[in-house]
Amino acid sequence: MEEQARENKLGLAAAVAVIAACMIGTGVFTSLGYQVIGIKSTFAVVVLWLVGGLVALCGALVYGELAVRLPGSGGEYNYLSKIYHPALGFLSGWTSATIGFAAPIAASAMAFSKYFSWALPSYFEGMSEAELKNAQLVVAMVLVLLAALVNFMKLSWSSLIQSGTTYLNLFLIVVLIVCGFFIAGDTSHFSFSMEAVDFEAIASHSFAVSLIYVSYAFSGWNAVTYVAGEVKSANKNVPRSLILSVVLVATLYVLLNFVFLYRVPMEELAGQNEVGAIAAQAIFGDLGGQLISAMICLGLLASVLGMTLAGPRVSQQMGQDLKGLRFWAISNKAGAPYMAVIIQSVIALALIYTASFDAVIRYVGFTLALFTCLTVVGLLVLRTRQPASKGYRLPLYPLPAVIFILLELWMLVYTMIDHPKESFAGLATLLLGLLVYFLAKGRE
Repeated sequence: MEEQARENKLGLAAAVAVIAACMIGTGVFTSLGYQVIGIKSTFAVVVLWLVGGLVALCGALVYGELAVRLPGSGGEYNYLSKIYHPALGFLSGWTSATIGFAAPIAASAMAFSKYFSWALPSYFEGMSEAELKNAQLVVAMVLVLLAALVNFMKLSWSSLIQSGTTYLNLFLIVVLIVCGFFIAGDTSHFSFSMEAVDFEAIASHSFAVSLIYVSYAFSGWNAVTYVAGEVKSANKNVPRSLILSVVLVATLYVLLNFVFLYRVPMEELAGQNEVGAIAAQAIFGDLGGQLISAMICLGLLASVLGMTLAGPRVSQQMGQDLKGLRFWAISNKAGAPYMAVIIQSVIALALIYTASFDAVIRYVGFTLALFTCLTVVGLLVLRTRQPASKGYRLPLYPLPAVIFILLELWMLVYTMIDHPKESFAGLATLLLGLLVYFLAKGRE
């Protein structure tokens, strides 16, 4: 039996594939336009994505030891409850249940509407800027409603969606990188320097705030919490799989964003979230740009469907754990948690209607970063309580944890300074969650 269980565990290559699959998403096709608003240096943008990869790697390595020390599902919900207090664990779950999925759904739906207008330009020809904006708003909202309807029918294809999205996005990234470098085109605008002004850009407020967008693109590195216990020779293969997967994804992300800047002037990308379509048009022409945009639309569609399927399950679990939140666990005849689906969809629709794409990313990125930072600090707390046990331990302890904490705090502080509205909205979400927790516990 032990030998069979060992055979069923993941090898190094499989572990790399699982972690990389959770990381590769659509954020890399949407965020560069907001980074180059404040960062005017190609070198600084490349460093930005390298720093994002470093943050993801350090965080994943820390989570690897936490997964071994505090086994069980739930990720931050599990860790924060055991390290600090159940209230903090609840806040992490509350964030996931309210905005942790709803905000990325809203962002993906908004990006879908932008790419949709690039993929089918004939349907949007002749519209004024205001009419185009309203049409894209309708498309984004309809997508969220359709995804909710699919969830009511309890279609069990989330793993197929995840796999299909991953392979499609990986294919698109490789195609854009290869063709971006080797297909002839006008690149006279491009410059790459490492002068004083470029290093000043790295030390700027804009660089720190832009880490929010990069973190969104790298989100999924905490999949290690689900992988560590299922890997053969975990002490050796967990850190190897983490390093290899993050290096792989970071390399692809750096090369892709370099290609975007190589083929399109920064001023044309600034403020745009459909940077993939703009670059594809520059590389392949109008028809090729439409085709790439349509493929990115499919990836975004699958992303919205996948998150709409997964998110309500977190809310449902919380509804089962706390009697005061039982409404979250109410299911229909098909077994789908329809109340959780409705609440999540309403939040996503509200965000689409009231906020811009970049504001949504800053809002959810700031809020989630608070919990990942607290979780990484939690390993330092655990190590003071008891020394590291046998099995997987954080390499070069405590250096990766310290690097992660310092970079996250840098990002959080400057996001609060430069974008207080989204930051305080995140803090208000947590205060509301704390109130709900004590009310729910009081009812019990």
